[in-house]
Amino acid sequence: MGRIDNSQFYHDSLQRHGDTAKALHWNNEYTQIKRFEVLHNLIDDELSHATLVDAGCGFADFYTFLERHGNLPQKYIGLDLMPDMVLKAKEKMLDKKDVEIFESDICHDTLPEADYYVCSGGMNILKRFETNVFITRCFEASNKAFVFNLLLGADDSMVYNYYLPAEIKKIAKTLGAEVEIVQNYLPRDFSVKFVKKSV
Repeated sequence: MGRIDNSQFYHDSLQRHGDTAKALHWNNEYTQIKRFEVLHNLIDDELSHATLVDAGCGFADFYTFLERHGNLPQKYIGLDLMPDMVLKAKEKMLDKKDVEIFESDICHDTLPEADYYVCSGGMNILKRFETNVFITRCFEASNKAFVFNLLLGADDSMVYNYYLPAEIKKIAKTLGAEVEIVQNYLPRDFSVKFVKKSV
C-alpha cells in the first residue's frame, strides 16, 4: 500500500525519532497538534456517549489530545497498519479504560462500526485509488461522520499524496455525504468532514 514502501517509510523514521511527532513525519509537535485541533472542532460534539475510531492512529496521540481537552469518547479504537506503531500505542494506552488498539489495513480488513471515524495523516502516502477506498470505507463504517485531513496541492509528488478540495467534494457527492472543508490553518493542508445525511 502507498506510493512508496509504507513499512520502510515509517520504520526508519521510528528508529530515528522514537515515539514522537517526527516519527510520523510531522514537521514538529505544533503541526500535529494544530491538525488535531481542527479535526476536534469539526467533530463538534460531546464524545462521552460516542464511539470513535482513529484510522491510522500511529501512537494514539489523538486520544492523548482528547484527554487533555476533557473530551474522551465512550470508546476509542485505534487502527494502524504498522506493527511497531500498534505496539507503541498499546504500551501507551495500557492503563486506559475503554481503549482498544488493533493492527489493521483500512483498505482491506473488516472495520468496526463507530459514531465517528477520524484520520490525521493516515492517507499522506497513499495512491489515489487507495485514498478513495480509504475514505469510502471509513465513511461507510461511521454512523455520524468521518473527519480527516489531506495534503493540499496538485498530485505531482512521487512520495506524498496531494489533493484539491474540489476533488474531495466530488468524492463526497458520490458517497452522498454532506461535506465541510477547512483551510488556511497550516500551509499545504486542509481538513474535511463527511457527514451522513440522515444524521
